[in-house]
Amino acid sequence: MSEDNKIKATAEAVSEIVKAIPIYQDAVQPAAQEIGLALQTVAKSINVALAPISALVWGYDRIKDFVNTRVAQKLKNVPSENISTPNPSVAGPALEALKYSGHQEVLREMYANLLATSLDTKTAEYAHPGFVDIIKNMSPDEAKIMRLFVFTDGYPLIDVIDEKNDLTGYQFVYTNFSNIGAEANCQYPELAPNYLDNLCRLGLLEIPGGVRIITTPNTYEPLESDKRLDEVKAAIQKQDGHRIRFVNKVVKITNFGRQFSNSCIIEKT
Repeated sequence: MSEDNKIKATAEAVSEIVKAIPIYQDAVQPAAQEIGLALQTVAKSINVALAPISALVWGYDRIKDFVNTRVAQKLKNVPSENISTPNPSVAGPALEALKYSGHQEVLREMYANLLATSLDTKTAEYAHPGFVDIIKNMSPDEAKIMRLFVFTDGYPLIDVIDEKNDLTGYQFVYTNFSNIGAEANCQYPELAPNYLDNLCRLGLLEIPGGVRIITTPNTYEPLESDKRLDEVKAAIQKQDGHRIRFVNKVVKITNFGRQFSNSCIIEKT
């Protein structure tokens, strides 16, 4: 093919592509418009869903009123000469965090106690800067569980194991089964094992390995006979060559957790 013919063929091909572009756009445009309308619908739904959240976010005036009332009430028995400017690394993040968790009573009480601890010169040293992030990483149910450890050092747990009689195999059916969720009045008590995992991750609680149990008589029997385990027991008993085994354990508060409890949970009053 001569150079002239090549140029002509190329020009014609380019011309056809240019002509095709408006057709391509027309074909795509309805689909794009439909997607746009769908996104608008989703956006409206999101705005509706998030609208109540915006009402829960606390502003400066709401936080100021809370400090002047609830925090002041916690310090009413503290001599005025003992009240001093708190560590900004504690008070600043605590006040900021109230913007987003002030609507949760159990969490805002923790922040209020932490602020009160940081304002009192006799207790300010115990208001660890990390406590703000710990509260931010806790659910209200987990905060309720931590309240239990104000009155005790440890709570009983059991692991429920499906074990073969000949000891050739086993599997965990439940780990860290307890009554903690119910005793703490959790909204979702069935999530108590997950809550314990998180509280251990935060360094507030620990589940020691080895043979560490509560030696008080009849501590573990109520857990082993709990009605919540009836179906599990029945399922294991139906299997030939299988039996159920319980492992007794304990969840304990750490030294750091005790400091957290004294600073953020126990009322100064």
